[in-house]
Amino acid sequence: MAEEEAPATEPSEETTELEDFERDSAHILPLSILNLKTPALRRARMVKNARLEGVVEIFESPDTGSGQIEVESLQKEFEWPTSPPHPDLLLLRKLAELSSYDVYSLRLLLRDLDIPIEDLSALSLSEPMKSELTEYMKEFTRPLIARIYGDEDKSITDLNSILSLFRDPDVEKAREKLQVMADQLNIEIHEIPKFLEDYGDIYLSLSYFKKGLKDYEASIDMFLGAVEELQNHDQLKKDIKFMKSSNTITIAINHVLAANKDRFQYFEKYTKNMWDNISAEKFREVEKTIKSYHTTIGGALCTLSVKMNAWNRKFPTKRAGGPIQRSDFIMSDMEHGIDKILEMERNAPPFPKDVLPADEAAKTENNAEENAEKNDADDTPPDDGDK
Repeated sequence: MAEEEAPATEPSEETTELEDFERDSAHILPLSILNLKTPALRRARMVKNARLEGVVEIFESPDTGSGQIEVESLQKEFEWPTSPPHPDLLLLRKLAELSSYDVYSLRLLLRDLDIPIEDLSALSLSEPMKSELTEYMKEFTRPLIARIYGDEDKSITDLNSILSLFRDPDVEKAREKLQVMADQLNIEIHEIPKFLEDYGDIYLSLSYFKKGLKDYEASIDMFLGAVEELQNHDQLKKDIKFMKSSNTITIAINHVLAANKDRFQYFEKYTKNMWDNISAEKFREVEKTIKSYHTTIGGALCTLSVKMNAWNRKFPTKRAGGPIQRSDFIMSDMEHGIDKILEMERNAPPFPKDVLPADEAAKTENNAEENAEKNDADDTPPDDGDK
């Protein structure tokens, strides 16, 4: 919805066309969408490096690698005055601290920071990605259509089928179908396109996050397997620092994966509850709840994708790098910043209890308390004798 999006500004001549992978990434922010004063920066990107630091990427290619500059080094690079600070520096400092650069998190985070963007359409997924998410979307669109129109109406198969009714030459028949939906949702017919746009977008976001995390399952399994192997290494299992770092990473990753698995299951139950007595008002409640988790899930996706990509680049095969090289990388790049996703989990909003049966609500509350206690315990430094 409009109030959930970042403020827009007039497009600039420096704005460049976004690449699909830029739109769809959780760790890349094309700076062309922002109202920056420095032309060279408008052709650059902000990315999360392996240590989860937001840096400016001036160039990137398979041949030359990635040319990155830390935000605080930009002042010298572009010969900006030290006082007052250049407005681009102030803006980029804020962007560097964001938990994720996926489009759904950016809609909320940029709005909260009152950072305008050049074109609101930049905060949307690419068309190829939307096509990829079609299968994920079906579980959310089919029940809505079946609930309102029933299985006997084979002409309406997706949200676009409903919108096409507004262009149907058989006006009377089309209006009858539209009226059925309007009556079920308790809205006017002219409000249907906006409802479907918001309905499609919120479940597209859920599909995007679900697919994004699923895409890294194999890499995560391989990484955790490599960590376990190193922990059993004769030399490394006696290394207190390595064992502490590797345990911290393993606990963080497993906790975040479990937390998001619970979220997706909850959202499915929440949505089914909505379908039992569908209305536009009830959908808005579901929409608000799902959006409240965007930055938490987006932060998890950004963190896991950056960490797994960094590990795979450094060690592309099981035989790449020896135990010491791998353990050093784990204690430096892999552990650095991993605590941020646990902090995001602690600050995540609780599930509303009124949408689940009493036993499910109690179970959810107990799980939240157990996770909080576990997180506190995980933060306790080990004794000198701990391995």
